[in-house]
Amino acid sequence: MRRHFLSSLLFLNCAAICAGVAAQAAPQAAPQAAAAPASACPALLNQQFKRLQDDAPQNLCQYAGKVALVVNTASYCGYTSQYEGLEALYARYRERGLVVLGFPSNDFGGQEPGGSKQIAELCFNTYGVKFPMFAKSVVTGKNANPLHAQLASASGQAPEWNFHKYLVGRDGKLVASFPSRVTPLDGKLVAAVEKALAR
Repeated sequence: MRRHFLSSLLFLNCAAICAGVAAQAAPQAAPQAAAAPASACPALLNQQFKRLQDDAPQNLCQYAGKVALVVNTASYCGYTSQYEGLEALYARYRERGLVVLGFPSNDFGGQEPGGSKQIAELCFNTYGVKFPMFAKSVVTGKNANPLHAQLASASGQAPEWNFHKYLVGRDGKLVASFPSRVTPLDGKLVAAVEKALAR
């Protein structure tokens, strides 16, 4: 009986030692890979503007990776009806990554004299605009807001009137510039938008 007990004890000790050795020899689990960093915001979009309807600050980095059509707008201009075309363009392509960014300005002909409340009333209630609109700012000359200053520099063409359009690619670089007379649904502009969205 004593011999049997000693044999059993020896067996258990050996099993415990072997298990410990195996545990030490087992490869350690690889550390979990760090999450990939978020895409860097392009320099052109890394700036902040107040939202038209409530002056809430908005960083344009939220539109990184999208195709952006930047437009300087006005409420009392012969081109004001282009709001309808801009909204139609936005509705057609927003699911594919297009965003229209509207920047009211009083730079040309004093055709945007009102404050944010009046401008918002026209945009949202009269024309049913759903794309982002920002507070009134200067878009040309030495006091131009930083976005328009950079776009003018990149294109060599500052806005000459209301509803000038800059098309910016997903990488935050200028793709094309269109003068006011080119409507939002003009074939050339639509083709440029579709090409930019396909990249």
